Amino acid sequence: MRRFLLLIVLALTGWIGIAAQTVQVRGKVTSAEDGTPLPGATVVVKGSTVGTTADIDGNYVLNVPSGTGTLVFSYVGMTTLEQEMGGRTTIDVALEPSATGLEEVVVTALGIRKSEKNLGYAATSVSSDDITASGSRNAMNALQGKVAGINISSASGQPGSSSRVLLRGFSSLGGNNQPLYVVDGVPISNRLIGDTDINEGMDFGNRANDINPEDIESITVLKGASGAALYGSRASNGVIIITTKKDLIRLEKELK
Repeated sequence: MRRFLLLIVLALTGWIGIAAQTVQVRGKVTSAEDGTPLPGATVVVKGSTVGTTADIDGNYVLNVPSGTGTLVFSYVGMTTLEQEMGGRTTIDVALEPSATGLEEVVVTALGIRKSEKNLGYAATSVSSDDITASGSRNAMNALQGKVAGINISSASGQPGSSSRVLLRGFSSLGGNNQPLYVVDGVPISNRLIGDTDINEGMDFGNRANDINPEDIESITVLKGASGAALYGSRASNGVIIITTKKDLIRLEKELK
């Protein structure tokens, strides 16, 4: 019995010692320009793999191995900032806009953002302003003339009809030649809705047509095999990555 109690005491002592080595640091990451929160901002302990990301309100909570060290705050389009912890448990930061600008950053496979000049494959990004300026209510048709090597055609002349997109021509004579569509990191099926046997050839459009062009932040087209490698065989015809406006999610939460 004494040995059992001794083991319990030793176990508790060890657990308390481990817990004492971890300090919880929390805070908020905002923009220095207008004070808006930066959801998805990265917070990492310098020189380690310990890190986290800010939530939709810019708040973060990080369990740091010790109370001393340096936190590195980063966000796309913002200048990276380092802050000494110095025993603090609450660290709020405001990031300044980066001089490089957002126009040089594109969204690649799995939503990873990289500098366009560092890519080893063809990638074209179309901004929301370019999509809106086209005047088309179909986001895919708005890409015509803005992406090299892309061919867009309508399945019929009906309003809202399906759009067929080809990147660099046909890759298969009998299979599907359309690229893979990824919306906010989630691959979607863009198959044509229409059956000649049941609906007598009526075209009800495809899923990419359902996206409101005004809700789109940017569209990135990946045409190289290495750029689409992370998505597997489904991306053999290229990838069209659609990033929606995150501000809409924040606005919806504020209205609730």
